[in-house]
Amino acid sequence: MSEHNRIPQHIAIIMDGNGRWAEKHGKERYEGHAAGLEPVRTSLRSCVKWGVKYLTLYTFSTENWGRPQKEVDSIMELFCQSVISETPELKQQGVRVRMIGDRSRFSQKVQHYLAQMEEETAHGENLTLIMALNYSSRDEIRRAVSRIADDARKGILTPEAIDEQTISQYLDTAEYPDPDFIIRTSGECRLSNFLLWQASYAEMYFPEVLWPDFTAEDFDRAIEVYQQRDRRFGLVK
Repeated sequence: MSEHNRIPQHIAIIMDGNGRWAEKHGKERYEGHAAGLEPVRTSLRSCVKWGVKYLTLYTFSTENWGRPQKEVDSIMELFCQSVISETPELKQQGVRVRMIGDRSRFSQKVQHYLAQMEEETAHGENLTLIMALNYSSRDEIRRAVSRIADDARKGILTPEAIDEQTISQYLDTAEYPDPDFIIRTSGECRLSNFLLWQASYAEMYFPEVLWPDFTAEDFDRAIEVYQQRDRRFGLVK
């Protein structure tokens, strides 16, 4: 496969615009989040079709706890309902679900459902879906640095041995490759505390479509944009 026809191994998506979509359609904000489930399904099918192996979705950030309680509660309930409604199709498509972030703040009910989804999809081999939950990149890096310092104190690590690879191994994403391609819908052009370390050389794309309106055609267009990029990783060809 030529360089310009390659497929990203790992796509990460900031699913932005649910609230604005709801306001635009005269609906409650939680209805925007519910409407955002369909483009998640679409993106999963598209990843399997194109042969993408990893898809990370910025599902709930640490900052999202500051939203109105009604909206947060509706999102938590949506998580639980989604496990019941989506797990059968995930298993059928061969999708393995994993989580990154600090799930300890979620209620026992939410943690139970999330663990259930991970367990029931554990044997999926076509695609790994990584859900970033109660996640922020700065918090991830803080937790990684804390563990590195603890291991250095115990003598497991020496300060001289700490390099970029060491840090990567202590991040939530240690077992996954860095994203090749980051998509943020709604036209906003920022990462919003998402995969800051891992995104060092990722290509980025900021379509103006709001997340609930993101279609299979939009996904295909994003792949075409990626295929036109010239990735040099700081080198000269």
